[in-house]
This record gives sequence, C-alpha cells and structure tokens, in this order.
Amino acid sequence: MPLSTATLLESLNAPTTIPIVPYRNGAIDFDGHAKNIGYLMHNNRLDQGRRRVISVAGTSLINHMEPEEQTQIFDVAGQVMGKDGVLMSAIAPNPIGTAGKLVAAQSRLQRPPDVFLIMPLTGTYDANGVYTTFMEFGKRYGEEYGARFLYYFRMERDREAVMRLLNDSPHFIGVKIGTSEADVKPFVDGVGNNAMVIWGIGDRSTRAAEAGAKGHTSGTAVLCTGICDGINNAQRRGDYEAARQLEAKINALEEIRFMNGRVYNYSAVVEAMRQSGFRDIEAGDCSGPFNPPVSSEVAARIGKAIEGLAEYH
Repeated sequence: MPLSTATLLESLNAPTTIPIVPYRNGAIDFDGHAKNIGYLMHNNRLDQGRRRVISVAGTSLINHMEPEEQTQIFDVAGQVMGKDGVLMSAIAPNPIGTAGKLVAAQSRLQRPPDVFLIMPLTGTYDANGVYTTFMEFGKRYGEEYGARFLYYFRMERDREAVMRLLNDSPHFIGVKIGTSEADVKPFVDGVGNNAMVIWGIGDRSTRAAEAGAKGHTSGTAVLCTGICDGINNAQRRGDYEAARQLEAKINALEEIRFMNGRVYNYSAVVEAMRQSGFRDIEAGDCSGPFNPPVSSEVAARIGKAIEGLAEYH
C-alpha cells in the first residue's frame, strides 16, 4: 500500500541520499548500482528508526540515461529497498510527453517510486507555462497513478509561478531549493502548510534548516552515511552547532564538487569512492557520459578532502 502523503512528508524530513550510478566501459553497472543502494539501506543512521530516502538524480547522471535505463534504474533500486525506505524518482521534464511516459512506466513497477522529483526545465519557456503545464501534468498523473511530485526550484524568475503551483496543486507536495538559502524563507512563508520546503544543494544545509527547510539532499552519502544522517539528526533536535561541526568534515569535498558550476558533482564522488578503498560500495570506472575522470591535481585534492571520513562510512 502506498505511503500516505502525511507519512511521506514526514519521511522526507531526512537526507535525500543520491548515490552515483557506476559505469563500466561506458555502460551502466546495474549490479554496482544495487550494491550502492544496499550500502545506503544497511547503513541507515537516522535516529528514531526513520526511513532512508533514496533518489537517483542529476548527481547520478539521470539526465544522460535513456528512458528505458531510467526505469530499470528505479526498478533495481526498488527491489533492493523493498518497503523499508522511500524511493524518489527524478525526472527531467524535457520533453514533457517523455516525462509523462516515465511516470506511467515507473508507477507500474512492482515497487514503484513513492514520489517524483521534477528536475529543472531547460530550453525556452515562460514562467506562466511552468504553472499551467505542471498543473495539468500533476492532475493527469496524480489522478491516474496516485503520483506525488516535488519541484526542483533552480530559476529565480519562476518563484511566483512555482509558489502558485505548490499552493494550487494537491499533487505537488513540496519544493527542493536549488538556488540559495535566501529563497528558503520566502518559500516557507509563501506556501505555508500546502507544501514542504527541502534544501536541495548538498550537506551544507544548516543555514537552510535554520530558515525553515526540512531535510536536505546529499550526494556524498554513498561514501559516508554518518555525515549526512548525523547532520539531519542534529538539525531535527535543534543542535545546529553539532550539525555545523559535521558539515565542516565534508566541506572540502563539497567545495570540489560544486566548483566551477558543479563540474565535478559526479566525478569527484566517484574519485572519492575509488580512493576510499571501501569494498561495500561501487564507484565504477568513471566512463559515464560527459563526465571523464578528474585530473591528477583534483584527485590529490580529493584525497586530502576525505582524510578522516572513514569512521563515518
């Protein structure tokens, strides 16, 4: 039976862990993907017995996968997770017809996603079109499949349209902030109890939590769940100093991931996983599309950045 919306929202007040999808010789390593999902599930350090939230999104190279591969990725993840966690599918809305087909196909899986994250829209568009198109999209797939959606906010000009969407659509239940901490409070105030506001830019999330965000997105959790889970545990109990101390331990790696327009968002995690030597996760060979291995200079920086993280694995 699907999670109720209330239970789903409470579960999302946690790290959304996004493991990289490993590649070998340019092809997805589905067994390696299952291994990474298993690591996240078996190393859940959230307090109070809370559910692990797992997504496969931009950090995982979802934008570069064929639709059939995307559905298979979530099929594998769902089989490993079973009913013990929350599965979030990330879907690029270009073109919108393909996005709809993905929602339909994944909703028919034996273990379907619990929620769909609508990734940033690309190409030429009007903010009013964001509102009208996603109102219709949410209604169609929400009514037909019971789908619930989050919107990934990345474009400042769309703020009012996205707030209207969250306030007017019962199918869009939250927003991930992908701009800056300055947008957290306006969204918290603007959507009230109609939708959840989630921090969407990495583990350095405490300023956003203080502004009212619930939960955060972690692209490094597959390397060290103790960091991302510990940050969330601390934030939920209001111990923001403890959360910042944990953030400091991952800061050097986050700096590399997000430098120069997030150019190493994927490859830095792969390199960190490779250098870690951990046998219960799979980095692949960094042959994924558009993401070559990092340079020797960046690899050396990553080596220093992950010193001391083993205890959090």
